[in-house]
Formats: sequence, C-alpha cells, structure tokens
Amino acid sequence: MDLLKINTAGSVDDGKSTLIGRLLYDNGALTKEQEDLIKKKTEEKGLSDLDFSVITDGLIAEREQGITIDVAHIYFSTPERKFIIADSPGHVEYTRNMVTGASNSEVSIILIDARKGLLEQTYRHYFINRLLRQSHILFCINKMDLVDYDEKVFQNISRQINNMLEQYPKQDQEIAIIPVSSLKGDNIVYKSDNMPFYKGKTLSELLHTIGKTQSEHSDFRMDIQQVLHVQNEEFTDYRAYAGRIISGSISLGDTIIVLPSGKKSKVQEIRKYKTTYEKAEQGQSIQIRLSDDIDISRGSMLIKENKDFLINKDILADLVWLDEQKATLSGKYGIQAGARMGVCKLHEIHYIIPPEDPSAKFEASEISMNEISEVNIKLASPLYLDKYEDNKMNGAFILIDMQTNNTVAVGFVK
Repeated sequence: MDLLKINTAGSVDDGKSTLIGRLLYDNGALTKEQEDLIKKKTEEKGLSDLDFSVITDGLIAEREQGITIDVAHIYFSTPERKFIIADSPGHVEYTRNMVTGASNSEVSIILIDARKGLLEQTYRHYFINRLLRQSHILFCINKMDLVDYDEKVFQNISRQINNMLEQYPKQDQEIAIIPVSSLKGDNIVYKSDNMPFYKGKTLSELLHTIGKTQSEHSDFRMDIQQVLHVQNEEFTDYRAYAGRIISGSISLGDTIIVLPSGKKSKVQEIRKYKTTYEKAEQGQSIQIRLSDDIDISRGSMLIKENKDFLINKDILADLVWLDEQKATLSGKYGIQAGARMGVCKLHEIHYIIPPEDPSAKFEASEISMNEISEVNIKLASPLYLDKYEDNKMNGAFILIDMQTNNTVAVGFVK
C-alpha cells in the first residue's frame, strides 16, 4: 500500500481534532483502548456526542485549554491505503507549527466553521499552502449541523473560498469544497442524508482516490553527509561518499560534478551496506564510489549538469518568520539546507505580504513573528539551491539565530 501524508489546518475551535478522530473512528482504525478512552472522556465531560478530540490532543495543556498547540502526528491505515495526518494548531501564535506540519504533507485539509466563514487564519493557511506548492487542498466547511445543514450557508462560504482563490495567479492545484459535520459524521466517511444538495465525494473517498504526487524534478541532487574511508580485509582502501538523494536518479557509469570544486568523475559503485545497485533514486540513502580521488567533504553536493544559479550567493526568497525576536535588516543568521550550512545576511526586505489580501503588500524594515515577506539574502558561500517551484526538495532552507540556536525562519527560493 502507498502512503499519503495529510496536514490539517484551520482556526481555533474549527474542529480539526474532532474531524481526525471521526475519520479514524468511522474507518475502524482505532484500537479498543482508544475507543474506550473516547467513551470515558465523553462521560466525564457529560457530552451527548462522542469526544473524538482526545485522540489527537495529547498534551495535558491542550486537553485543559481545549486547543491544539503542537503538531500531533497520527498514523492509521485502511485496507486500501496508509495515512499519516499532521494535526496542526489553529491559533495564530502557532502558525510556525502549521508550517512545519504542512511542509512534509502532500494533501492539506483546511477547516472552516460554517457559522463564521473565512477568517484571517483561513487566508494565512491557504497562502502558506501556496508557498509550499501543495498540490491538493480540501476545504471542509465544518459544523454544518449547527446551521441546520443549510445549503445557502454552504454556497455562500464556497463563494468566499472561490473569491480568495481568484486573488492569486493560477497554480497547479486540485481544490475540493466539502460540507461536513465532524461531530455527527456527515460526509466524513459516510455520505450525509442531511445534505442531498452535495453530490461530491466524502472526505474519506477523496483521501482514498487522490493520486500520489510524482517527483516533479528530474535533475540529480545529492547531499554528501559523510565521507567513508575503510581499511580492512573485506574493503581495501575503500573510499565512498554517503548521503541522501534529494532529487533525480543516479546510475552506474554516470558522470557527476562535485560542488563547489566543479570537478568531474564517473560513478563506479552504488552501495547500501553490503548490497550494490545499478541505479538509485530520489529519497534513497546510499554511498557512492567514484573512479577518481576527488576532495569531497560533508556539505558538498553531487549533480549531473552544472547550473550557474546553484553557486549564486544572492537569493531572492519568500520568508515565513517563526521567532518572537523580530528580523532586522543586515541581521546575520546561520542558514541550512539539508547537510549544507553557512552564514548569511538579511540584505533587503522588499515587502510584507498580508495573507488575507496579498495585493496589499507593504514595505517594512523588520519582520515580526508569523509575518510572510519577500527578502533578499546574501550568502557568505553558496548553498547550491534550486528555485522552490522547480525543485521543492532543494529549494527550501531555514535560518538559525547563531546566539540561541533557535530556528527563526523558513524560506522558499524564488
């Protein structure tokens, strides 16, 4: 079975945790202990409907406050497919956690309270999903039971969503809008009799039929994480370079180029432990032996075709600021992409982008927590980055405060 990675997002009290619990419960994916816990907590709270949120709200602070703070990862499977759901927090203070949850996902579910319509966080979460080039976004208009399953409410919010989408340039995305009730189970796994106006698939049906996103980038990129030099009876003068293939593929006999030196060699062996391969592809961790002895160290990169932009020290990027300490012009930060690390300076802040109205960009001399901006960054040495839209696996980076070692921002190369 293939694996689908899902992220949930929305504002506080939109019912993300309840939706996930209902999805698992109606799919028969909960253990008896989990079902017993749901019933126990429901009785303790004196609720008439099952309290599914206890499945994902694992932190004591979350249960006490009734909100999601950290990103909870839930693993489950059905006879057709395996799933990992990242339940991201909805409160604006935890937008940075939402970025973390969405960055590793293939599908995003954005919840909207049927009583409230689109809120600031809806725009923010959709905008972040655009930055992350998410290919499938499912808008779930939740709590339809609280508006008497009114078709006009659904149509009105659907128009709001479509108006939001029209503010942005066209992007290769699959969008679906589903009216649901997580609490009652309408259109989560089972088709709702309360909303005959909705002719589309249930949430579960969509998650089971969404196709896996194929690797959108073929250029070979491999981070060198370790140089192996072995001398024993089995391996004499063995020298290999271990790392993970970021994108593309590599085969025996291929000519590779080493960055930063630019030197070329041929692939003599592809190995993992004692197994050798003719070919290796994106996502595989391998070790490569070359036909020439080249000076390669951790942080080097192997490629097939040299591209001028890979050695650029001047980067234009979209930046999501994650730290309480504001970013300031000329601030120096550590920068990391994969195994590659360096030092950079925030050279220019072009503008801040308000997610609720992306056309209303405004100039600023600093960036506050959760703000999204377009910036220019000067690198002390190149990090061999692609444009994010061309290669998601090699187009993102993080900034690090060199005093506190905190991750202060995530960036996407433009």
